[in-house]
Amino acid sequence: MGFPDRIERTVELAAPPGKVWTALTTAEGLAAWFGEEAAIDPRPGGRAWMGWSDGSAVAMRVERIEEPRVFGFTWQLKGLPADDPRRTYVEFTLEPSGAGTRLHVVETGFAQLPEDVYQEEYDAHVGGWAAELGELAGHLDAA
Repeated sequence: MGFPDRIERTVELAAPPGKVWTALTTAEGLAAWFGEEAAIDPRPGGRAWMGWSDGSAVAMRVERIEEPRVFGFTWQLKGLPADDPRRTYVEFTLEPSGAGTRLHVVETGFAQLPEDVYQEEYDAHVGGWAAELGELAGHLDAA
């Protein structure tokens, strides 16, 4: 399969790294811009989840947490059964940039998806990151 395996985005945020870190790694932070509800155990192997008012939810697992620079997690994909072990890996890297933060996001693991769900999931995540990172910037600007 010659499908792209990764989505990569970099955004410049006006907020300092500490504020961005809190938005990424706390239940309150995640619920403010990413999900509508969230819970997180911020340590390697820790469980996390996000939920939305439409009843959908996603289970996550913290894989890497190196405050205040790197946060990574795996999460379920909508096109697969809940008990499917395949996950994609999302990693946020924070870098001071003037008075703000350069945030680099990489999500990998799409190539392992079956062909029948690949395109829909990949396209959904490409659009999702554009929207969610915009919401993160808006949340940080308002906070």
